[in-house]
Amino acid sequence: MQFELAVFAGLVGILLCAMLGGMRAVTWTQIAQYIVLIIAYLTPIVILSTKNYGIPIPELTYGQAITDITAREQQMLATGLTTAAALKPHIQPFINYSPLNFFAIIMCMMVGTASLPHILMRYFTTPSVREARQSVAWSLLFIFLLYFSAPAYAAFSKLEVYTNIIGRDLSAIRPWLFSWGELGLIQICGKNASNIDAIVAACKAIADHPGVVRLQDFVINTDVIVLSTPEIAGLPYVISGLVAAGGLAAALSTADGLLLAIANALSHDIYYKMIDPNAPTIRRLTVARALLVGVAVVAAATAATKPGDILAMVGWAFSLAMAGNFPALVMGVWWKRTTATGAICGIIAGFGLCLFYLVTTRYFPGAGVKYFGMTSLTNPLTGAPLVDIAKAMALPNAMESFPTLAHPMANKVGWFDLNNIACGLLGTPLGFAVIYIVSKLGREPSAEMQAYVDEIRKPRGRTVLEEKTT
Repeated sequence: MQFELAVFAGLVGILLCAMLGGMRAVTWTQIAQYIVLIIAYLTPIVILSTKNYGIPIPELTYGQAITDITAREQQMLATGLTTAAALKPHIQPFINYSPLNFFAIIMCMMVGTASLPHILMRYFTTPSVREARQSVAWSLLFIFLLYFSAPAYAAFSKLEVYTNIIGRDLSAIRPWLFSWGELGLIQICGKNASNIDAIVAACKAIADHPGVVRLQDFVINTDVIVLSTPEIAGLPYVISGLVAAGGLAAALSTADGLLLAIANALSHDIYYKMIDPNAPTIRRLTVARALLVGVAVVAAATAATKPGDILAMVGWAFSLAMAGNFPALVMGVWWKRTTATGAICGIIAGFGLCLFYLVTTRYFPGAGVKYFGMTSLTNPLTGAPLVDIAKAMALPNAMESFPTLAHPMANKVGWFDLNNIACGLLGTPLGFAVIYIVSKLGREPSAEMQAYVDEIRKPRGRTVLEEKTT
């Protein structure tokens, strides 16, 4: 199916679930989608773990897979199947990120997850503090099962590529590559791997090519590696279909929750609370459904344009949530002196600084260098600047706004050598500081509100949300 059409086809499924059932339907749908996802994710690596090492627990065997990868890397270097420049050793740390940025991104992903609005909404499906805590414990267990399996999936995928593709004769390339090559997602010798003739012709054009697939000849789209691992390992095609279904389930599940969170915030917090406080329930529901459709269509139309920053934007969302929401959540529960004004000011300050850093370093890098003292980020391996600021600022397009990623300074400047994806580390401390200062300057919250906060803290607290019976 054509990509743009597929985006809107998925949108129809999401809207049917969200509009017909609301929060309860989305909750049960997400449960079903997680089951599909975890089965799809674990099936290929359990089979590979059993096939290669005789143990059906990939989390226990991927250490051996890493050892085999390292041995295969040395073998490829010795036999000329790769070069030191083309090979990134699997076990070498900090190739793509410096230690600061590596652990900063981890921090932003963890804390950002705890602050995402569509995840916070999940707690409205539990009636008491005790059940909310139990829900978190079970959620973390299932999330752990998925995330703890991800390194195993990566290791088994790379081992299968190194073993079954690299070093294979060009005339003996396995047919499954062609289905992905026709889509431009797998390239060999710089050309789409659409058929054997195209591959052989492309490789013959390279001087002194040995007639086998070398590591530097092989390029695979990062999304495809997950979907194609079952085929790489020689597993039935139905397993690839299962993995694709799991990935789609994860995407639809997230989109479900996000759309509901956005539409509810707009209809309840803005329309009902600020625009028309006397609106009857039927009108509020109609507005919510209309906003749901509007937001969904805008989001799908944006995705259909295939923006180049789409993956980076996912990371940005975690940092923005961390900088904006986390300080207010923590201070609101653990410091009873926190005021509403302080929380609002902290959210604006933390979110604003993070957003400023993101937008400036990506879309106005010249202005960031000229007006805000930003400097070049450094290479994580050598420590050398990624860009010569003096030369870059002398170029005609130095002050260009909204440049492409080809711009010499886009995503390559900042403060404290911090990548923009980890800007939550800048906004969060500011958010905490602003909440504390503004709350101290304001009037202390009422005794009733402080008692309510105490009630929230109790692990076996009373039921806070009660089912409506009338």
